[in-house]
Amino acid sequence: MAQKLEKITQRDEDFSKWYTDVVKNAGLADYGPVKGTMIFKPYGYAIWENIMKIADKMFKEVNVENVYFPLLIPASLFNKEKEHIEGFAPELATVTKVGDKSLGEELYIRPTSEVLICTHFAKEVKSYRDLPLIYNQWTNVMRWEKTTRPFLRTSEFLWQEGHTIHSTPKEAKEMTLTIFEIYKKLANDFLLLPVISGRKTEKEKFAGAKETYSIEALMYDGQALQSGTSHYFGDNFAKAFNIKFQNKEQKEEYAYSTSWGVSTRLIGAIIMSHSDDQGLVLPSKIAPIQIQIININESDDVLEISNQLKNDLKNDFRVFVDNTDKSFGYKISEAEIKGVPIRIEVGPRDIANGVVTISRRDIRNKEQVKINEVKEYVNKQILEHDKNIFNIALNNLNSRTFKANTIEEYQEILENKQGLVLVPFCGDIDCENDIKEKTQTNSRCIPDNVEHKKSKCFNCKRDSDKLVYFARAY
Repeated sequence: MAQKLEKITQRDEDFSKWYTDVVKNAGLADYGPVKGTMIFKPYGYAIWENIMKIADKMFKEVNVENVYFPLLIPASLFNKEKEHIEGFAPELATVTKVGDKSLGEELYIRPTSEVLICTHFAKEVKSYRDLPLIYNQWTNVMRWEKTTRPFLRTSEFLWQEGHTIHSTPKEAKEMTLTIFEIYKKLANDFLLLPVISGRKTEKEKFAGAKETYSIEALMYDGQALQSGTSHYFGDNFAKAFNIKFQNKEQKEEYAYSTSWGVSTRLIGAIIMSHSDDQGLVLPSKIAPIQIQIININESDDVLEISNQLKNDLKNDFRVFVDNTDKSFGYKISEAEIKGVPIRIEVGPRDIANGVVTISRRDIRNKEQVKINEVKEYVNKQILEHDKNIFNIALNNLNSRTFKANTIEEYQEILENKQGLVLVPFCGDIDCENDIKEKTQTNSRCIPDNVEHKKSKCFNCKRDSDKLVYFARAY
């Protein structure tokens, strides 16, 4: 590695360039050889692994079982659910040839796995005793995006997709909302992303779903990012794929299904919510390195204290001692750019005084701490680090949340500010299409923590009984 880190563009100067600079300098990813694809470097993939571990544990607590389904879907199978195929048709990648032979039927590279899993469910489910089936897979999907950006929108990306089948609509709806709560907890408690949450409008709900629930995060620049969705399908897919079961009354009926997912765009949300002009800032719970120890030299005294500190901390934290031959200054800069929450510098002068120097990434401070008090100090500071970066993101959300009652008020806000705007909305798809054409914005969700009142739609002036967040979004 060259002993030089490239300059990071300032956020307020060019947010898009800043984002790319952070991804590159932090060593998270590189571009793949096919347009729109990306290579996860070890540090970037380690962040995703930590997110997976946290989410997977919460899933298993509600009886989710992990599975794996094939990459390819026959066209005849995919076309069974008309609304579903219409939603994904523009993004489908198709396999038509193997070697020098044309295939008798086109095969689609999965954009999502509903049709494969529903076909399997139809074989597995015969009686109410077979239900529920609560499956999830950690996998890749492909959606041929026109405009791409690492983590946020790529043609191939990693995610988890859950799929469940139930004997009653009540049970399926409860599962939808249970996962929805898990996503909120994942975002708020582990990724430190304060999110708004609620149900999607008719226009924005998932193709083939009866209801879609989403969590929406607001980035530093005021644009929204959909960060997780949970879908209630009712019996829509069961009817399309003939998933029937014999109920307790010995009568045959269609089953009820759900699906839900979060993806590696969560990494993009973390970058754009928490990071700064010096590079990445990471929540400690998903940081690959929580504490980095950097030795000023390799003297016996320095190595002894460094190893002592690592042994004291390694049972509670992910600790890394940089033993490479990079310069001390480079190691400091690299740890900062990679967003390591706590950095400990060990040098001979400090050791002689019985201290080491500790820095927190979020406030970029330097404190001298007695060696025998390091563990207690670090335990407190890492909590303060996380609390602070959550509050910074929360303040950004609160300061960029507005209200409007007319399309004129809404457009005035958009001209002068960026953020979420709460408006009375009729919910009509044609009206939402009109809003998008006028403003290049769309609805984010019908919030679940707002009192909804009867009013007039801010755009078409028809009756409205709901308040909806609209925004520019990634």
